[in-house]
Parts: sequence; structure tokens; C-alpha cells
Amino acid sequence: MPQSLLRNHVLKALSPEDFALLQPSMHHVELGLKARLESSYQPIEHVYFPEAGIASVVATMTGGRQSEVGIIGHDGMTGVAVILGQDSSPNETYIQVAGNGWLLPVESLRPAIEESQPLRESLLRYAHAFLVQSSRTALVNGHSKIEERLARWLLMVDDRMEGNRIYLTHEFLATMLGARRPGVTIALQMLEYRGLIRAKRGEITIVDRPGMIKLTHGAYGDEEQRHFGSASG
Repeated sequence: MPQSLLRNHVLKALSPEDFALLQPSMHHVELGLKARLESSYQPIEHVYFPEAGIASVVATMTGGRQSEVGIIGHDGMTGVAVILGQDSSPNETYIQVAGNGWLLPVESLRPAIEESQPLRESLLRYAHAFLVQSSRTALVNGHSKIEERLARWLLMVDDRMEGNRIYLTHEFLATMLGARRPGVTIALQMLEYRGLIRAKRGEITIVDRPGMIKLTHGAYGDEEQRHFGSASG
């Protein structure tokens, strides 16, 4: 596919010369629900550039408690650890909304990064944007109410999807927010009562995006938008 027709922001932002370094080794792949893209402390063999769908980067505590620390859609790529010179990550990455994208072997990415400083700098800009997103998530999770966190998370997913319907279970949302399922259910009911969303089994529809942004009380705003767009140049 020509670079100009790609949806992935990281790939679109590359110079034609840098894209040409990666293109011969890229393969289009379907990204099925719950497909595991990275396993904790295991060598990262491939990086993925989503065209559609959502991947979650999830941290796990001793005892099995999990919480999402990052979200990747067509704005970004997996393998931030590789960009930063590491072989693995303590986190897991898997698909939470099915889609498709491009697979690139790490053994092809590393020599390309060594060959091209502009390519390295472009990928590092995305890595910085992703780390800012993760730090912002940590701040919000520590200080915002669950309904504010839920609204922010749904808005961030909405940024990275076509249409306004999000297909997720309450159990999955609880894992993403590091919260208990009953609390997530109550928060969803509150958002629906206010007319911000419509929720039914496994499906959430955002009907009042400005109202959702207002509800976050600053948890979602300029920072999310600025770094969501930074990957596209």
C-alpha cells in the first residue's frame, strides 16, 4: 500500500526514504480480539503499526492485579521498549478492539534505526508521546473519580476508532481501569443517566462527546490531544 494511503500516524509521518527502509519487511496482518502482541519479560520479536483497532499495554502486580498503562491505535505502534534500545518490557500488550495493521520484525527495524538518524528521531518522538500518555494515566488514576477515569478512557478509545460504538465488556473495562467490576457498572450507569452514553451488553455508544469531556474535570484535554496528534508530525 502506498504510504499516502496509510492510516497509521507513525508510518505516515516518516520521510519517503525512511518508509522505504521499512516497507520491504512489513506485512499486513489481522489483529484479532485478545491477540497477544507482547508478553512480559519475553523478547519482542515484532512491532505492530495498527491501521484499525486498539491495543492495550497492561501492567501486572504480584498477585495478578492488572491495570492498563497505555493505549495504542492508529496513532502509534507497539515496541516502545525496542525503540529505547531494550529487548523486552515488563508489560503485556494485547488487542482489546479487533482491527488490522502492519507487522515489522524487530530484526529488520534495528538496522534501519541504526542506518537512519531521522528515522530514529521520528520513532523516539512517538516513544516520548507514549510515555507522556502513560504518566498522565498514572496521574489521573491516582486523583480522579472512577466515572472521570472511565470517561477519559472512552474518549481516548473514541479518538482512535471510526464511528462512536465501542465493543467491550464490563469485566474488560474493570481490568483497563484497575477497578472492580461493580464500580465500573455503576460508573457506566451514571454516564448513561446523564445522557452521555448508551450502554448495552458488550457495546457502548458515545452520544455527547463535549459532555464527556466536561465530566472528566480536566482529566482529558489538551495533553491527550496534543500527544495523540504528535505522532502524525
